[in-house]
Amino acid sequence: MISEKLKKGHLLIAEPSIIGDLSFNRSVILLADHNKEGSIGFIINKPLKYTINDLIPEIDATFKIYNGGPVEQDNLYFIHNIPELIPNSVEISNGIYWGGDFESTKDLINDGSIGKNNIRFFLGYTGWDENQLENEMQGNSWIITDNSYKNKIIGKSTTHFWKEQIIELGGDYLIWSNAPENPYLN
Repeated sequence: MISEKLKKGHLLIAEPSIIGDLSFNRSVILLADHNKEGSIGFIINKPLKYTINDLIPEIDATFKIYNGGPVEQDNLYFIHNIPELIPNSVEISNGIYWGGDFESTKDLINDGSIGKNNIRFFLGYTGWDENQLENEMQGNSWIITDNSYKNKIIGKSTTHFWKEQIIELGGDYLIWSNAPENPYLN
């Protein structure tokens, strides 16, 4: 059963057939929570043109902001790999944590204790109601993979991340690794 395969910490790779959906076309999502009520994740490979300083001027850093998903895009979320520095964090898995005390986080960024390989900020998140993600899985919208990068995924380059994942899958997916984003324009 698909629900048993889904666990927080897994990566969801958008099937190449997701075309024309601005949020999810060629997305890789870190599943931050999955339970019987639903699921939450963050798109980890869609940087926006903003930095953290653009949104919060009192933070003296130029960390990129990512499009976490289409839900609550007026809210800022973050994942990190330094729970010993950020109190009240919730573990996702593999040494990746979600949220925590934001005031402490701002101070730690400003004093240089937190670098760009330790934290990633998102506007919005991706959410699914009860059974919605399972239905999308049955409809072949997503490929589930383990997060082999563990907590190093936070510093992972995003430019070609979807393509790298598709190449790792191999087989019939290889043809999609060099296809244009919209194959109908080819």
